[in-house]
Amino acid sequence: MKALVKYENGLGKMEIREVPVPEPEYNEVLIKVKAVGICGTDLKIYDDKFTSYPPVIVGHEFAGEVVKLGEGVKSAKIGDRVVSEQHTKTCGVCEYCLTGKRHLCPEKRAPGYGIDGAFAQYIKIPESLLHMIPDGVSYEEAALVEPMAIAAYGILDKTKIHPEDTVVILGCGAIAILALQMIKAQGASKVIMTGIDVDEKKRFNIAKGFGADVVINSQREDPVKVVLNETNKMGVDVVIDLSGAPQAILQGFDMLKKDGRFCAIGLPNGEVAVPWMKLALKASTIYFSYSSNYISWERCLSMICKGKVKLKQFTEDIYALDKWEDAFNRARSGEALKVIIKP
Repeated sequence: MKALVKYENGLGKMEIREVPVPEPEYNEVLIKVKAVGICGTDLKIYDDKFTSYPPVIVGHEFAGEVVKLGEGVKSAKIGDRVVSEQHTKTCGVCEYCLTGKRHLCPEKRAPGYGIDGAFAQYIKIPESLLHMIPDGVSYEEAALVEPMAIAAYGILDKTKIHPEDTVVILGCGAIAILALQMIKAQGASKVIMTGIDVDEKKRFNIAKGFGADVVINSQREDPVKVVLNETNKMGVDVVIDLSGAPQAILQGFDMLKKDGRFCAIGLPNGEVAVPWMKLALKASTIYFSYSSNYISWERCLSMICKGKVKLKQFTEDIYALDKWEDAFNRARSGEALKVIIKP
């Protein structure tokens, strides 16, 4: 089969290769990949700025059809339309695995960097990680569930959004606009989003269309000043970082009201000097969040089914696997909300 392989460490070092179709082992299924989203992590792997274990097939935001069952599979069936959690290679016996937090297992090696991923015609996945795609949801839309689940876990499960909360979302990428829809569905009274010049091309207008009350270009305005003006100098109840930008994170601390909640999901490229005394005197609560869990995936699929989150606009940029370089460039451009590859 054809697959996009990171064949060694270093800038670039990716190419389409012919590789064997994987054989499902005990309790695994073979999935024919129908759609894969390009994640910021994939771009960082190309840039050699995210740890990977070459040679490895890249890609992890996928949806597909079950085409073969390994021994021991109990409920999955040939023809099932599925998405999958990312927690492969977990040990099953550590504290995290036994308490429903297998995404934190030290043995975890997720597809796309730790083991072979989904920019390929087929991928094998443990049955226990599968979720059924509801009728009426396309494969392209279903490929958005993985980034959506990451946002849901950090925002809805850990930090929580209460009715009438005021919220700032730092960042205006695909995951931020997915988060915006979920936050509005939870009853937030005002949602403010920040972005940069590249977001002016498309994403700011899309964010407004999905209910963002205020959008701020942080390269042209002082976002802290705007937020404080919008909240009578009080600050907001919740700040959610989906930018991973150290400067934005520090600004986010200044946007937070006393006794406010900060949700840290974005992964910074550098260290962030935490203003400890400022946060202590404001009695701030910081929730660090990484990956997702079973409940967040089921919650996302439910919200999609009920029309609380709409994904159609995320599926407008689709490329064939052999056009992966064009797809990666499009994903970097800021002109696409989401770029999807169809192997």
